[in-house]
Amino acid sequence: MVSGVRMYVNCYRDLIVWQKAMDLVVICYEITKTFAANENYGLTAQLKRAVVSIPANIAEGHGRHGLGEYIHFLGIAQGSLRETETH
Repeated sequence: MVSGVRMYVNCYRDLIVWQKAMDLVVICYEITKTFAANENYGLTAQLKRAVVSIPANIAEGHGRHGLGEYIHFLGIAQGSLRETETH
């Protein structure tokens, strides 16, 4: 785990940003149920991949051993958030 972060957060699940990202996943999955069936392999799939990537990268980064790696994965999560917003 990233030094300095461990003393404040025992698990990535304790991070408010991860919790909110998971809430966004649930919302996104509910919304995509209303999309047209012909979007299942297009926009729907792309949106689901992007939104799931957000909490996944937060969690993966939190499990890394260096601050630089953690920041790298947070950057990927932020990119996935921007992708989700765009879709």
